[in-house]
Amino acid sequence: MASANYGPSEDQFLCSICLDVFTDPVSTPCGHNFCINCINEHWNTSDQNLCPMCKEDFTTRPVLRVNTFITEMIVQFRQSTQQKASSSSSEQQESKPGEVPCDVCTGTKVKALKSCLVCLVSYCETHLEPHLTASRLKRHQLMDPVENLEGRMCTKHDKPLELFCKSDQTCVCMLCTVLDHKNHDVVPLETEYEEKKVQLKKTEAEIQQMIQKRRLKIQEIKQSVDLSEEDAGREKAEGVQVFTDLMESVGRGLKELLKTIEEKQETTKKQAEAFIRELDQEISELMKRSAEVEQLSLSEDHLHLLQSSNIHQPPPTKDWTEVRVCPSYEGTVVRAVSQLKETLSEKMKKVLEAELKRVQMFAVDVTLDPETAHRQLILSDDGKQVKKNLQFPFIIFTINFGVLGSQSFSSGRFYFEVQVEGKTEWCLGVIRESVDRKGNTSLKPQNGYWILCLTNGNKYKALHDPPIVRSLKSGLQKVGVFVDYEEGVVSFYDVEAAALIYSFTGCSFTEKLFPYFCPGDYYDVRNSAPLIISPVGVN
Repeated sequence: MASANYGPSEDQFLCSICLDVFTDPVSTPCGHNFCINCINEHWNTSDQNLCPMCKEDFTTRPVLRVNTFITEMIVQFRQSTQQKASSSSSEQQESKPGEVPCDVCTGTKVKALKSCLVCLVSYCETHLEPHLTASRLKRHQLMDPVENLEGRMCTKHDKPLELFCKSDQTCVCMLCTVLDHKNHDVVPLETEYEEKKVQLKKTEAEIQQMIQKRRLKIQEIKQSVDLSEEDAGREKAEGVQVFTDLMESVGRGLKELLKTIEEKQETTKKQAEAFIRELDQEISELMKRSAEVEQLSLSEDHLHLLQSSNIHQPPPTKDWTEVRVCPSYEGTVVRAVSQLKETLSEKMKKVLEAELKRVQMFAVDVTLDPETAHRQLILSDDGKQVKKNLQFPFIIFTINFGVLGSQSFSSGRFYFEVQVEGKTEWCLGVIRESVDRKGNTSLKPQNGYWILCLTNGNKYKALHDPPIVRSLKSGLQKVGVFVDYEEGVVSFYDVEAAALIYSFTGCSFTEKLFPYFCPGDYYDVRNSAPLIISPVGVN
């Protein structure tokens, strides 16, 4: 009879306390083996010296010594295990991070080849062999290796989750279909898997499109920042130049003012000095005559006194009654400031002309929307003109007596121009999409209206609460309307004069804006001209 080759197993060298291979094994008097540190810590935490295995109580703690025989056996076992692991790893690939390891392998874990849904264990090629050869194990359901096999079992029936319930959108086992999910729409996992993969591909494509859009938006934002930096640099340079010129003009005006005053003061001083010299000369003559008169009055020579008649009268002198030294400085400062004002006005005009050219770069093509027009208005075929229908009688102005532009704006900047020449009444601006044009709401920013109006032929009003009146030197011919959505600004310009009429600032836009046009009513031939949306830059 051939002798069986029985080698030691790992279980024989496991400490019953730490459940690991012995480290410095010792034996108790009752014959059980433990790691020396494990048994000492066990006794240190207990009031009794009991054996963890058989519960034998030792009156005094036994003196323990390392069991050299078991230690040598452990060394040989570890060497044998390492040799087997080395031989096995040379034949099979060791599992890498992210791969499922074999649950049976001890020591070096080999990459699993299959997972069993019955055993709930993953096997490498070596340990999978019984499932491929044993008739009882062949009936087990194998699949590609996965982790967390317990999660693939029905927690209620302890069966593999092989089906998918579309009604409840959950994975189920075979028993679930006849119990909790009876009469539900149930399909194999593979079928739902394929459908979900198609959906995932669509989702992935949508996500990639969203990513691409956001990358483009990032580029757009970066370009906007670059443009903003360029604009900021240009505005700084222009601002520095303008204010430098203004300060130089103020400096020159101040110097000229001081020079004028000083020259006038110097002239006055010289005139006064000449008067004083002349007066001193007359005083000297008068004092001399006074001395002669006094001397003559003391004379007792009758003949001499009578013959000296030439000194009986004062010497001839100038009439100083109307002579004044009173310099006038009135109007000097006013004239200097007026001159400075003219200089500033010229420079301001140049600044406004440059600003108007910049906002005109954001010109958009606006046409009128007939669907939004009041029934008493007439629109031109090209959608560029609007006026009151003369067949209708006079009406009291209402909010809906106007028409909107066909185009809406919800971001960025835009500009358009409207010819208003010859009219005595009109309203222009932009309104919020959600405003109620059928009610009797006031045209003011709080209600979604940013409007400039002309009333009575000469009163220009920005419709705030209360309205802000603007005075213009001459009648407007063309009005420019500029909107910066993000900055919250609505500005109105006198295009011909290149002048800013008024700006609504600090606005908060959160929805679409539409251009708004109201030609006003018709009064005895007056105000019959239409509002005309004009091409920008064309006079």
